[in-house]
Amino acid sequence: MTTPTAPRLGTALARLLVLAAALLGALLACAAPASAHAALTGSDPQDGAVVATAPKEVGLTFSEQVAMSADSIRVLDPSGRRADTGEIIDLCSGAVVKYGVALRAGLPDGTYTVAWQTVSADSHPIAGAFTFSIGAPSATSVALPEQAAGGGVVGALYGIARYLSYAGFAVLVGGGAFVLLCWPRGAGVRPVQQTVVRGWLTLTGATLVMLLLRGPYTGSGKLADVFDLAGLQAVLQTKTGAALTSRLLLLGAAALFVAVLFGAYARRTDPKERKDLAFGLGLGGTVVAAGIAGTWALAEHASTGIQPGIAMPVDILHLLAVATWLGGLTTLLVALYRAPSVERAAVERFSRVAFVSVAVLVATGIYQSWRQVGSWSALTGTRYGQLLLVKIGLMAVLVGIAWISRRWTQRLAERTPALPGSEVEPESESESGPEGAEKDLEDEGLADESLADQESGDDRSGDAGADGEDAPEEIAPERAAQLARQRAAVATARRKKARDADPERTGLRRSVLTEAAVAVVLLAVTTVLTSTEPGRTEEEAARTGGTTAGSTAVPDRPVDFRLPFDTGGVDGKGVVRLSLDPGRTGANALHLFVERPNGKPLDVPEIKVNLTLEEKGVGPLPVAPDRIQTGHWSASGVQLPLPGEWRIQVTVRTSEIDQTTIEKNVKIG
Repeated sequence: MTTPTAPRLGTALARLLVLAAALLGALLACAAPASAHAALTGSDPQDGAVVATAPKEVGLTFSEQVAMSADSIRVLDPSGRRADTGEIIDLCSGAVVKYGVALRAGLPDGTYTVAWQTVSADSHPIAGAFTFSIGAPSATSVALPEQAAGGGVVGALYGIARYLSYAGFAVLVGGGAFVLLCWPRGAGVRPVQQTVVRGWLTLTGATLVMLLLRGPYTGSGKLADVFDLAGLQAVLQTKTGAALTSRLLLLGAAALFVAVLFGAYARRTDPKERKDLAFGLGLGGTVVAAGIAGTWALAEHASTGIQPGIAMPVDILHLLAVATWLGGLTTLLVALYRAPSVERAAVERFSRVAFVSVAVLVATGIYQSWRQVGSWSALTGTRYGQLLLVKIGLMAVLVGIAWISRRWTQRLAERTPALPGSEVEPESESESGPEGAEKDLEDEGLADESLADQESGDDRSGDAGADGEDAPEEIAPERAAQLARQRAAVATARRKKARDADPERTGLRRSVLTEAAVAVVLLAVTTVLTSTEPGRTEEEAARTGGTTAGSTAVPDRPVDFRLPFDTGGVDGKGVVRLSLDPGRTGANALHLFVERPNGKPLDVPEIKVNLTLEEKGVGPLPVAPDRIQTGHWSASGVQLPLPGEWRIQVTVRTSEIDQTTIEKNVKIG
């Protein structure tokens, strides 16, 4: 009996996946959950400072915009009691992101602890603490939690859900693309169907888990708070909550795509109808896939920092390329091991699709690396840069293995296969497609059935001779079932023997299996990168880390004014505070703060800005600011091309029908 040359799926695949899971666990274990896009760049008072009298407030300055809640800043006296009023004060001015909290009157001397926790604009929680003293330092009984923001059991579960969401997205999108672009016959192959459906289930389940864990992940860190409905409602009002909710809605459309792909499309026999349906599925699937990818781009690193208008489309392309390559690779691996046959033409087509995906990955990856790292020193001296180097190394390994797979594909195309026991004859074109593969299987099945019948006939004659009686004309149901199982086992063994005796297909399966295992680790590194502070931000925070908000000089004062408004509806009165920094020609940062008459933030459904320079005939230039948090809207890169007296119009909408436009003329130098 010839020993099969191909590795057994249950052993080789299991070993590689166990190794990949171990590397994944190590990567997730060493991830720093508190690292994110924003960083604390200064405080007033400074860390460790001793002041003669108690300040009226404590201020914190951040490198990027953050979302503050009522309990984001806590000041504790030496005995551990709250020394602040609990009211967050917005101290932002132009490009300076600063928030504070007012202190109670009559604070005694001693050492005070400032503990803060907030959420960066790219959705990751950050936290920290420092101390200052009034009069003279003293002993303190304050015990801060050892668990970092986004850490503990909740952080680990959230990280696993993030990884599974990326993996599910890749399998769902890549599997669908593999069927439509490379192997249309795969729409009717059950293992392929199961793979894509499991990708959808994984992505949907992981998204639901992230939505439920989001409140504890950015807040208390307690797993029991998953069932806090008030916390879930607060999450739904954030940018990340809206992105996760949108992803779930798009997954509903993806479910319809999967149902049509493996239902109506798989049953179509007319070539024209099949082609038309494939075009519709391809167009609709691309839109849905891009929408799902956009939920990551809108809520994470691509939405903050420099050039977000370019970074978000690039990030979507990057995610789609990753999914097409790695998800298609996973589907090909399943087909090679579990499907009866895969046409060599399908493997060749996937090789071309994978080449285009890699080219897109390289182009988008170069831009993303420049945007997030910014310098050679950050590439080697920051954790983000070091992880990026690991990712680049894994990509190089993966491309090398893909090149080997491509060579096996070429050899498979050049080889002239033949059935076992027959002479080698050139294979015609008609036998290389799906019909030829099905014919081979039918031939094998007939041969196996004859063999099984012969063996069962021998058994029956032997039994009859032993009993001295003629064999019954009809076979008992138990015996018939036994014979059916024997026939199936013989047919399976023959197909496996013929498959494993093919060295080209064996080599292709092994290389694709290795490629998939490396892809698992690569996806883990990518997941960790998305929760790590970019190198550019880390270096900028390090350069400004020695300054405080109170001592920062502002040579160019931004344009800052207040405009009252009244839309006439419920909560229709308030004030818009507008800041334009640096208030000169060129790029400016625009911040809008909408407040109630009592000074508290007011959340409005929409706010728009138009800029017009009438004397030069410029404008109106529309500006659509993004909502940062309750009552705070901002837009970066607002261009004022010429100096002069600009008219700034602000349109505030407080309900579906109530809105008003207010304006002010501003001199721009």
